[in-house]
Amino acid sequence: MTPPSEPLDARPGANRLPPGQIATKKWPVLHYGQVPIIAPERWRFRIFGAVEHPFELGWSDLTRYPRREVRCDIHCVTRWSRFDNTFGGVAVTDLLRDAKPRPGAVAAMIHAAPDYTTNLPLEDLDRPANLLATDHDGAPLTPEHGGPIRLLVPHLYLWKSAKWVTGIELLAEDEPGFWEVNGYHMRGDPWSEERYGSDDVLRMRRGGRR
Repeated sequence: MTPPSEPLDARPGANRLPPGQIATKKWPVLHYGQVPIIAPERWRFRIFGAVEHPFELGWSDLTRYPRREVRCDIHCVTRWSRFDNTFGGVAVTDLLRDAKPRPGAVAAMIHAAPDYTTNLPLEDLDRPANLLATDHDGAPLTPEHGGPIRLLVPHLYLWKSAKWVTGIELLAEDEPGFWEVNGYHMRGDPWSEERYGSDDVLRMRRGGRR
């Protein structure tokens, strides 16, 4: 994969700290359950659901795609923010281009090891700064931070950037994932403090969905 001459800068302007956040130089490790250890040669990823061309990738297949670097700030729902990160990986937009979402696709369910899910509106997933990220600040991602590969969606709270990502399922309507079913917001915009509590999720739970 050939690196770009200049990373895409996804950082906001002068006011970079969302409301209610505290800036830190550390990168706290937070996740549900145990850290899965996934050897790159055993990693598999697929795009399926409401797409014209579902497909599966292995680690070596990533070399078919141009490598992209993204400079960004990241924000955790637990109220910490870390500025000036550089992630490297494959652009989600390139994968979606090959999968060709159907006209009725409006959302995605992100799947990750061992059994994690999180949802995203398609318009939030299909952005130039979003990556399947393999590196952070010039080094491979550690297992604790989602290595060998994680999703990066820097404009939303970090729980949407699923660690140990294994698939993207395109959907005809939005559905809650793991944390969304358990009370987190369906979208998770840091600038609007979309942290917890969504009437949409409560209605979905009463209706028996996921």
